[in-house]
This record gives sequence, C-alpha cells and structure tokens, in this order.
Amino acid sequence: MSPGLYVVATPIGNARDVTMRALDVLAGADLIAAEDTRVTAKLLAIFAISRPLTAYNDHNGPRERPRLLAKLKEGARIALVSDAGTPLVSDPGFKLVREALAEGIAVQVLPGASAPLAALTLSGLPSDRFLFAGFLPAKSAERRTTLAELKGVRTTLVFFESPQRLAESLADFAAVLGPRPAAVTRELTKLHEEVRRGDLEELARHYASVDPPRGEITLVIGPPAEAATDFSRVDAALDMALQHMPVRAAVDLVSAMLEAPRREVYAHALAKKKDGDS
Repeated sequence: MSPGLYVVATPIGNARDVTMRALDVLAGADLIAAEDTRVTAKLLAIFAISRPLTAYNDHNGPRERPRLLAKLKEGARIALVSDAGTPLVSDPGFKLVREALAEGIAVQVLPGASAPLAALTLSGLPSDRFLFAGFLPAKSAERRTTLAELKGVRTTLVFFESPQRLAESLADFAAVLGPRPAAVTRELTKLHEEVRRGDLEELARHYASVDPPRGEITLVIGPPAEAATDFSRVDAALDMALQHMPVRAAVDLVSAMLEAPRREVYAHALAKKKDGDS
C-alpha cells in the first residue's frame, strides 16, 4: 500500500459483503479512522484483523482532522470507515477527504455496500434517476418545508429515517408529496431484512398502527406522476411557430416552452406540415 487516505466501504449488515480489497487495506493500514471504534472492532475481529483504531465522527471531527492530516503528510496509510456502508454518505468523512485533497494527499476509494443503492434496487421504483437526500429534519414543520422544496424534483427520492419517527414522517410525506408509490426498507442484508411497498398513505397508516420498527430504515419514494400534456396549447403554439421557422426549430421551441414531450410535439408538427402541403 502506498501512503494516503483510503475510503473503505464496509458491510451494511452481512459481514460477508465486505470486499477482498477492503480486507487487504484494513489489514495493511497504519491506522483505521472509524465512526465508532466498537462497531469497527467487531468487524475486524470477524476477519482476525488487528490494527490501531481511532475514532473520527461528527463530535470529534474538528479536533481529529488536523491530527489525521498530519499523519497523512508524514506518509501514513489511513483507512477511513463508517459504522456501515460507504463513508461520506451522511457522515463527516467528506470534510477529511476535502482537506486531504486540498493538501495534495492521495485519496483512494474502495467501493462496496451502500444502503441507498441496496434500497433503491429492492424498491421496484424507477432507478434511472434518483436523489439521495439523507436524513430530513426531526421536526414536522421543518420536514414539510424541506419536502415542499423536493416536491417538483422528477426523480425517485431516497431518505434515511429514524424508526421512532417513521410513522410521523410518512404522514408528512403523504401530505406534501401526495399519492406516490414508496418502499420502506429495514435491516438490509441482515437476518430480519424487510421491504414493505405501497403508496405513502397506505404505509403511513400501517406504521401508525404498529409499534416502531427496529433497525436501520431507508425510505424510497417514486417520482411524481407525469402531468398530461395539453395538446390544444401545443397545437396553437405550433400553428404560430411553423409560420416563421422550420419544423425542427418549431418543435424545439414549443416542447421547451410548454414542457411537452418532444417526440409527441414532433409528431403533431409533422401532421400539421403534411396537412398544410396537401
């Protein structure tokens, strides 16, 4: 291993999901910076790895970053791990990476398990475009304000959520986002893995009627439904545009102006052009 900072993904549940490369780096590192040394120590014990551990988390980050950067400048090989999954996703690791890069220190990433991607895969919801929004505010009013900002985002949304707040949060999701399909995933890759799918109102009612679930929760919400295009407006706009410009230019203008599907606008424009030529 060459000197530098190694960002190492660790299992989100099943210990056998660790990669061989991750085990090599953890075994060869001069120091492992862990979100919680007790959690990481259990993982290392499973694979009979014994290396120096130090805590690096939200609470001690301002104090520990300079110390870790100093060791890296001296040529140390430091592995950065979170409690589970890929570091820098909803944890303070990005600040250490940012400052290491600013200092010209080599940074390598060892990809692996990630709860947002695992949940997205299991949800059955569109995965071609998605937004990971981490944890929402704990208070309902602030949470609804944040959701209102995300309401118009035309992608699948992925969140982390506390089990104790799940029912209340789902009610806020349903109230702000409306009747969207969603999936609540719990304890991914662990013995009691669970995925419950339904629309937001159904899920809110279910979790309001049972005790709070246990374990790690990742929530996936489908994108808003496509609004029906008003083709009377499209046709009126095309009638005007085609008087002054070629078909393709008119289609580009009208589809952008009315946020209408370009393929359908193009079909309407060709029909109009054909009728005009006949």
